[in-house]
Amino acid sequence: MWFKNLQTYRLAGEWTLAPGAFEERLARHPLHPCIGLNPQSRGWVGPGTNTAQLVYAQGRQMLIALGVEQKLLPSSVVRQTVDERADELEQRQGFKPGRKQLRDLKDQVTAELMPRAFAKRRSTRAWIDPVSGWIVVDAASPARAEELLEVLRDEVEGLSLELPELAQSPATAMTAWLAGGDAPGTFELDQECELRGNDQSKPTVRYLRHSLEGAEVRKHIAEGKLATRLGLRWNNRASFVLTDKFEVKKLRFEDIEKAREDVATESPEEQFDAEFALMSGELVALLADLEKAMGGTAGKAAT
Repeated sequence: MWFKNLQTYRLAGEWTLAPGAFEERLARHPLHPCIGLNPQSRGWVGPGTNTAQLVYAQGRQMLIALGVEQKLLPSSVVRQTVDERADELEQRQGFKPGRKQLRDLKDQVTAELMPRAFAKRRSTRAWIDPVSGWIVVDAASPARAEELLEVLRDEVEGLSLELPELAQSPATAMTAWLAGGDAPGTFELDQECELRGNDQSKPTVRYLRHSLEGAEVRKHIAEGKLATRLGLRWNNRASFVLTDKFEVKKLRFEDIEKAREDVATESPEEQFDAEFALMSGELVALLADLEKAMGGTAGKAAT
C-alpha cells in the first residue's frame, strides 16, 4: 500500500470526474490475459482489497492501478531453436542460410513459441488528489509512470498534466543545502548524496552512509559540482532520496509499523482504508513541504 517512489505531476485543470464515473471509464479497459502472438497486454486492475473495484476512493482522494501482463520468451531460447533449425536447413539445401532466411526463421520460431511462453504480471499504482492538484505514480522511473499515464489519458478525455513548476530547481536547492550544511524547514540532511560536474566528462562523486556536513563535500561544490541526488529526513517521520528531477526515491515512513499496529483491525478492508488515509495525509504534507523548500511554485513565493 505505502508508496516507495514518487513520480509527481500537477493537474493542469480541474478534475471533475466523480469516483463512480471514473470507475465506469476504467471498466472499459480491464486487464486481459495475453493471447496469441501478443507479447503484452495492459489494463486496469483493482488497487485495493476489492479486486473488482478499479477506483478506490476516500472522499476526493482516489487510488488506481494499471496492470501489465508480459509473455516471458527468453532470447536465448529463441536463438537456440533458430540455430538448430538453421543447421537443419543448411543440411537440406547444401549451404548456410542467408540473412533473410535467418530473419524468417526467427519470426517463425517466435510465432510458434509465444503462445506457450510464461506470463508475468505486475501493477503500478497512482494516487489522485484533486484537492491539492496532484497525480503521483508509485514508480522508480518516469518511463514506468508514463506507461500508466498514457493509458489514463485514453480514459479521461482532456486530461492535462504538467511537471511541478518550482521557483528554484531541485539541483540548485540541494546544492545550496549541502554547501550550508543544513536543509530548510522540516527537512534534515541524511547520509546519501550524488554530486556531478558540468563539464563534458561529467565527473560524479557518490556518498552513501556518510556524513554530508564535512569540508570534503563543500570542496566538490566549490569545484562546480551540483547535487543530483540527496538523502533527506522529513519531520522525524520519513526518509527518502530527492533527485534533481524532483523524484522521490526510497521513501520510507519510519513509524509505518507502529502506525499499522495503531490502526490494526480485524478486517483487511478496514486496514486498507486506515492505511490509505494515513498515507494520503502524509503525502499531502510531504509534497507541500518539498514545494515550500524549493521556494514555492514559479510565480508564487513560498509562505
